Amino acid sequence: MSDETLSITLFLVFVAITLIITVWASRHTKDATDFYAGGRSFSGAQNGLAIGGDYMSAASFLGIAGLIALNGYDGFLYSIGFLVAWLVALLLVAELLRNSGRFTMADVLAFRMSPRPVRTAAGVSTIVVSIFYLLAQMVGAGALVSLLFGFSSDFAKGATIALVGVLMIVYVVFGGMKGTTWVQIVKAVLLMTGAILITLLVLGHFNFNLSSLLDDAAGQSGKGSAFLEPGLRYGTEAQGLEGKLDLISLGLALVLGTAGLPHILIRFYTVPTSRDARKSVLWGIGIIGVFYLLTLVLGFGAAALVGSKAIAKENPAGNTAAPQLAEKIGDIVFGSAGGTILLAVIAAVAFATILAVVSGLTLASSSSFSHDLYAHVFRKGKATERDEVRVARISAFVIGAVAIVLGIYAQRLNVAFLVALAFAVAASGNLPAILYSLFWKRFNTTGAVAAIYGGLGSAIFLVAFSPVVSGSPKALFTDVDFHWFPLENPGIISIPFGFLCGFFGTLLSKEHNAEKYAEIEVRSLTGAGAEAATDH
Repeated sequence: MSDETLSITLFLVFVAITLIITVWASRHTKDATDFYAGGRSFSGAQNGLAIGGDYMSAASFLGIAGLIALNGYDGFLYSIGFLVAWLVALLLVAELLRNSGRFTMADVLAFRMSPRPVRTAAGVSTIVVSIFYLLAQMVGAGALVSLLFGFSSDFAKGATIALVGVLMIVYVVFGGMKGTTWVQIVKAVLLMTGAILITLLVLGHFNFNLSSLLDDAAGQSGKGSAFLEPGLRYGTEAQGLEGKLDLISLGLALVLGTAGLPHILIRFYTVPTSRDARKSVLWGIGIIGVFYLLTLVLGFGAAALVGSKAIAKENPAGNTAAPQLAEKIGDIVFGSAGGTILLAVIAAVAFATILAVVSGLTLASSSSFSHDLYAHVFRKGKATERDEVRVARISAFVIGAVAIVLGIYAQRLNVAFLVALAFAVAASGNLPAILYSLFWKRFNTTGAVAAIYGGLGSAIFLVAFSPVVSGSPKALFTDVDFHWFPLENPGIISIPFGFLCGFFGTLLSKEHNAEKYAEIEVRSLTGAGAEAATDH
């Protein structure tokens, strides 16, 4: 059996299993709580696995392995940033958010403020961040297919992206949060198993001597000892001050972004108690921590055994490093048949990763549209739960279609890099509003709206005029140059700007509800009345 046939077979098996889960979940999705929050029926361990499944995206598996394989030490900075970010989510957000809200991030913000403007801003922000993140997954799907089947045509890659989009819409429309969560749990187990297997085979090949692995990686990279030192991609001498600022900007976006990601935030509503919310984050940190240590071996292993040139030749952004490594180590250990099987297995796992994450993102954005924009802004709180769920399913179609179209145009960009942009946007708009709402008594509607629109708008504006969009060989548009902002990641400017907008916006308005703040403070710390969180 060829690697293409085997890959398709394994992938179809996974799709069949997840569709069965989705059908089962659809029969147990009876109301809005089931659709948005899975009936709050998941344990801390189950939700921790689902969080891991949500977080360990194509960016982690394909993008980071590729960045390490091409850039050595500097590529591993992504792993460190993604992991440290969970401490912010655990200490500042997870438990308090679960206690204060009901279905979406906007539930927390709207509790003591004017609901319509706040929910509008939060809904817009959620959809924008989700689409940025969805882009990365779609690009990963296109890269995988071109590697597996040798497709070079844009049409073939576009067809794959469309297939992934259709499947994610099916998961969300029929399975809701229950179906999506179980798909993420299955995917997390598969991804960890695949990553551990490849890691053990690579380490075994080097007699479990990490120094030997790193030496070979440096030799095969064509960059020598510089491959194992900082400064190959970020903060290089050629980049000067701009490079150093870009590195700081990237670090800020990665560390602060997780606590503002909508598809991660809604996971805290799926557990029955605040203790389970804490426990699920601890489980998530454990699983994700192990996984990011494995990416170190995957990335340097790919550089050592496949070679940086061969990886860049297959995919200039490095998105195919992990599957290429699977094929190579399979050939070495088991012969050519083993390489074919391992490539097929890892490709199927990567597809599973993409499907699970895009379904979580689509659910987060469609939930926000129906619960925040449709029910509370357009219908002014008069929509029934049944209407809400129906609109959520319709919006899943629309958001999926937008992600498919954008994904087809962004295929030249590295998926981990695309996710870093999503993190920057989330940290700039959502995080200031959430933290001010939970911890600042004086915070009000004007401040919340200013923080979200100011942070979100500045991040997107700066990205639009950065080397990511134009003016560089790897830009979205290579034939034009209208960039004037020198940094690839806007976080160093947009994140402080979001916090400043929230601060000054609050001071400009006299609106203030001390009674409501006292109530939400008690609720966030104790969980009392959390199930009944509504606008007042």
